[in-house]
Amino acid sequence: MNRLKGKRILITGASRGLGRQLAIDFAREGAAAISITARRAEDLLKVRDEISKIAPGTSVAVIAGNLANQEEIERIVAATLAEFGGHLDVLVNNASVLGPTPMPYLLDYPLEDFREVVNINLIAPFLLIKKALPAMIESGGSIINVTSDAGQTGYPGWGAYGISKFGIEGMSETWAAELEEWNVRVNWVDPGDMNTKMHREAEPDEDPTQWANPADVTDVFIYLASDESKGATGQRFQAQEENWALEEVEVVEEG
Repeated sequence: MNRLKGKRILITGASRGLGRQLAIDFAREGAAAISITARRAEDLLKVRDEISKIAPGTSVAVIAGNLANQEEIERIVAATLAEFGGHLDVLVNNASVLGPTPMPYLLDYPLEDFREVVNINLIAPFLLIKKALPAMIESGGSIINVTSDAGQTGYPGWGAYGISKFGIEGMSETWAAELEEWNVRVNWVDPGDMNTKMHREAEPDEDPTQWANPADVTDVFIYLASDESKGATGQRFQAQEENWALEEVEVVEEG
């Protein structure tokens, strides 16, 4: 407990699924303040109410907004920093959209849908990092981007979603390399198959009970958000691999 004591954290896509669970578990770990954002304010307010019961000492800022819009991104970051006194310790780029379902092959993929998926899943994290970075340098910040196995293998039918995750992995690696001399670390996490609304929509014929609960995959995110991961940057983590922590400790010690 209290591994995140004093941390100020911004989480996108925090109204449900993994983002909601991260907000709850970060609060349990003593985060001082959490800014949660998603499109629907009413869903975010429910998450805030959950956190207030579990961790009343954590301040929660609810900032609804559409990450497809650059002005909205700027507003979300500005509002977060206003709540946090101009400082930010952790940015979790979790928000993403699947695209049309059933998921079409690229040959039949509507252009506007393709643009929307790439815009929210890849361009929005790029802009969020750019806008948030100045507030993270002084305190030694941690940027955590959420990826997928579809970001390493081109699965038929996963279209723009998979392509956007290929992009998030490359962008994360580039940010990590460019920020190596700065006081900010960048890592990315593949949470694996989870029983979430998005995954159920992506594979409606599969049995969702075989997939992990989001609560089972948050440990690696807590580690990366905490000071325990200082020195760890440019790394890809698989949240459901049993030995992820052992491998990363070894990397940090060698560094």
